[in-house]
Amino acid sequence: MELKVNTFKKACVAVYPSTVQHDIVWFWPNSDPRYKDIIMNKKPPYIPELDDPSFIKPMGNREIPCSYEVQIQNLTDPAHLPYAHYGIMPTDREGGGPVEPSIKKLDIDGFLAKQERGISKFMPPCIFCTYPEPPLDPGNGTAMSDGSKMESSPPAATWRMALILICIPVSPGNCRLIWTCPRNFRLIWTCPRNYGVWIDQVVPRWIFHVGPNLLVDSDLPLLHVEEKKIMEVGTSNWQKARFLPAKLDALVFGFRKWLNKYAGGQADWRGKFSGSLPAAPPREPLMDRYWSHVVNCRSCNDAYKGLNTRAKQNALLAIARTTFVVMAVLFFGAS
Repeated sequence: MELKVNTFKKACVAVYPSTVQHDIVWFWPNSDPRYKDIIMNKKPPYIPELDDPSFIKPMGNREIPCSYEVQIQNLTDPAHLPYAHYGIMPTDREGGGPVEPSIKKLDIDGFLAKQERGISKFMPPCIFCTYPEPPLDPGNGTAMSDGSKMESSPPAATWRMALILICIPVSPGNCRLIWTCPRNFRLIWTCPRNYGVWIDQVVPRWIFHVGPNLLVDSDLPLLHVEEKKIMEVGTSNWQKARFLPAKLDALVFGFRKWLNKYAGGQADWRGKFSGSLPAAPPREPLMDRYWSHVVNCRSCNDAYKGLNTRAKQNALLAIARTTFVVMAVLFFGAS
């Protein structure tokens, strides 16, 4: 069905080519009529796990007061996890060992990186995916990093999972983060294979949003400092604002190399960016989760309203009890 578009000069609403994929609305950010059929030739990046019914895929989103470039750089940086997220993630700040990811391919279509146990890839302009290697090999045991095998129990159990992060530029100094962690593995060995899907139907979605929001909270103050320092030296000289001596920083270099080579070093705001970023908000509004997540999340919003209703009911019940006691005492005194 073809929709007619108004051509009145006073009409100022732009029409963008759009489509729905993976339950996400995608659009081509150019209203030029020559792009009206762009979806026929260039489709959004396809992620098979998000279309596979055997995977559970709880999804969430949050408005981030940080630029798109710095946020994706943060997503590609595993070195900060034990420090920025200490106490939130099961990581040891004092332990660990050498991890040496390497970029295997980098071109206009993004890059592919090999890590110790898995792969990561950046699909421009906004998707970063990490795929851990399945630790269990069907019938043969656990696959080790050196190619050898270690017997597993039970040997036939296999699983796959991924971490999908989508970072959308919204305005200079602001972006939107969509996250999902699809998986198809069984949570308990004795349960049927679709146990994970059943769990996803029972557990409220807002419960899956607590952890990711905690991680975002612990990143925000650091990202604002980093963003300001990068702007001071210029996006083309970003490495002067950071000290990256470790091989673990390969993915950060990979993203910045792609950004500088194929995207001009930053998001193109069509001349509407003066070069100065919004002032960093105070800590309390920076960490405020209501306007950045809850108001746009139906599950979290329903939970929030439910808790408020319960709190109001408890308050009314307490007032009723107090009123009853006071009235009882007055009647007793009067009698």
